[in-house]
Amino acid sequence: MKLDILAVGSHPDDVELSCSGTIAKEVDRGKKVGILDLTRGELGTRGTAETRDEEAKVAAEILGVVMRHNLEFSDGFFQNNTAHQLEIIKILRNYRPEIVLCNAVEDRHIDHGKGAKLVSDACFLSGLRKIETINGGKNQEAWRPKQVFHYIQWKNLEPDLVVDITGYMDKKLESVLAYKTQFFDQSSKEPQTPISSSNFLDSITYRARDLGRLINTEHAEGFTAERYVAVDSVFDLI
Repeated sequence: MKLDILAVGSHPDDVELSCSGTIAKEVDRGKKVGILDLTRGELGTRGTAETRDEEAKVAAEILGVVMRHNLEFSDGFFQNNTAHQLEIIKILRNYRPEIVLCNAVEDRHIDHGKGAKLVSDACFLSGLRKIETINGGKNQEAWRPKQVFHYIQWKNLEPDLVVDITGYMDKKLESVLAYKTQFFDQSSKEPQTPISSSNFLDSITYRARDLGRLINTEHAEGFTAERYVAVDSVFDLI
């Protein structure tokens, strides 16, 4: 199955928090979108790897993606090395996405910047024919996505690209709240974390509203680009 977009997160919920509005919009437009989680988020303070597995499944159903896969890398300790790159290359060559969305290039959590560089490097290496990978007993053909965009997470990075997600904010929040162990819940007796506060939950909306304000829409999501974003006509920017 060929994908139009592969969204990659170091942890389950990274994608939902940062680019699920864009995903929901493209799914509605008929695009095939998949999600790849690098770890199970097993070091998270709240919940367990097992509860996160279930929450990720629910979130995927809400967004309508055609696949979700977890590579089960070690949370907090995965490395940008040959072994990890090859596992991602196999996924890229199997699903052949045109666009890859992945972690912020710089962020509070060490896995985010690490995951961003790992996925970016794997996207480049996946296009090299002399790197051999096998899937299902068959040699895979080289494949390099046309674009790699990095979504914005904890830090307010300056976006190179802003996507209008007006009309998809409710779906975005629904997918985020599928991770019921992770976010604000007055009745929860779990320890408090930076992302479990009501302020953090509110920030998902007010960031989207602010980016929307800047492009004269209701809500938006921002991305940074690794290279120039090209358009066929200046009217594509209206």
